Amino acid sequence: MNLYTSGLLSVMFIIGFNTVSHHFYMHVCAVNVVAMLHNFWEQKQMTLQTESLLLYESAPSPGPPYIYYVTLPGGSCFGNYKVCDTLAEARRDAARVALMNSLVNELPCRRINPQFITQSLQQAASDSAVSVNDACDPSTSIGTYCLLLHSYIGRTMLEFQEMMTVFQLLHWNGTLKGLRESQCSRQSVIAYYSQQRLDEYMRSSMALDWLGREQSSPGQLGEELQVAQRELVLARRQGIELRFYKEKTEILSLALSQAYIHHTPAAFSQTLSHPYEQEQLPLQILYSQDTGVQMTPPSSPSPTLHRSTKQTACQSISQHVETYVALNNFE
Repeated sequence: MNLYTSGLLSVMFIIGFNTVSHHFYMHVCAVNVVAMLHNFWEQKQMTLQTESLLLYESAPSPGPPYIYYVTLPGGSCFGNYKVCDTLAEARRDAARVALMNSLVNELPCRRINPQFITQSLQQAASDSAVSVNDACDPSTSIGTYCLLLHSYIGRTMLEFQEMMTVFQLLHWNGTLKGLRESQCSRQSVIAYYSQQRLDEYMRSSMALDWLGREQSSPGQLGEELQVAQRELVLARRQGIELRFYKEKTEILSLALSQAYIHHTPAAFSQTLSHPYEQEQLPLQILYSQDTGVQMTPPSSPSPTLHRSTKQTACQSISQHVETYVALNNFE
């Protein structure tokens, strides 16, 4: 039994099954996980009094293997973990991964509290070879991390990751650098963007930035898109939260489509790439093609229940270190 199946069985145990057997496993495979995921969020939204919906999307593909994504009401995104021969199978598998993460996110160990912050800062200091005492200094990277964690006390790790995805994209896109050059303060940037959600305006703004870079340096946009597509495939196969990687791919695709309109198709014949082409590549090839490209998972990867609570809860600052450093460059 692989780790994915082990995690799935563990989650099903939480929601009511209490025996692990061949019969049990077959019963789990027959469960309507799409309906279960819908019911889970329907009940949760009645409590939160929100009306956001689950969003299912299939990636364009001429044939198997098929790819499906499901975006939760808060913005977290998950995809199918298994290689799927039908769209229906891919949709069900994406729903399984999303359901696992939705359920685990409700556990007390996923709630940001003072104890979690202390453990997380200690882990971050150890991983980044810095002093945990620097957490009291907001001018340091670990101090910024501490500040952001305290702003999310009482909320969950998925909620924290949803906020951090915005800052990751702002750093990747160069927006943080532009704000710093405009002499915006770190406090004002954090206060403003920690309350912002990714929307069409933000995506379009970032796409325009990349379109400008393509006009200055032809070919850069296509190369960046290929890297983003490989990152997305690898992240999905690892079963982690995908919002950062999927947003990058969609922003770059939007920019490239606009660049394509204003140029001859031949100019992009070598740069256009399709997700299903990346899907055919084995993991070792994906790793080797990404030479020089560091894969940086989000601070809240998709949890699997075989991990210890400490390993799951104490996420490393090194996973977001570039973003924290960029924020600390503000005066």
